[in-house]
Amino acid sequence: MKSMKGHEGKRMNRNFSDLSNKVIGAAIEVHRNLGPGLLEKTYQQCLAHELSLSNIRFKMEWPLPVEYKGMQLDCGYRVDLLVEDEIILELKAVDELLGIHEAQLLTYMKLAEIDLGFLINFNVKKLKHGLKSFVL
Repeated sequence: MKSMKGHEGKRMNRNFSDLSNKVIGAAIEVHRNLGPGLLEKTYQQCLAHELSLSNIRFKMEWPLPVEYKGMQLDCGYRVDLLVEDEIILELKAVDELLGIHEAQLLTYMKLAEIDLGFLINFNVKKLKHGLKSFVL
């Protein structure tokens, strides 16, 4: 895992890596084929399949313990998709993304010490309107 870099919650404004572009491309492909209106789990399964087709390694429903004063607590947190141990994907299928969704992703990124995350809402007409990226 990578160490945290500090700039918590800062939106990404530099060029995406090849991996980031491939992940976004996979999400676009899923959205193009399914459109909005399905359950989050459906998009998760289809995105996992799309990543597999591109030979991109990932972990689905990756358990994320909370570390507190030297104790690891299994509080039931699960990362939707951890891609190549570099990118956390938090998937949604909601009317609109809220601050709590962003806070959830940022907290997962902090706990996992992963400095790049995408919040993807598939319940939009165009996926670019449901995609936010974050860097720690």
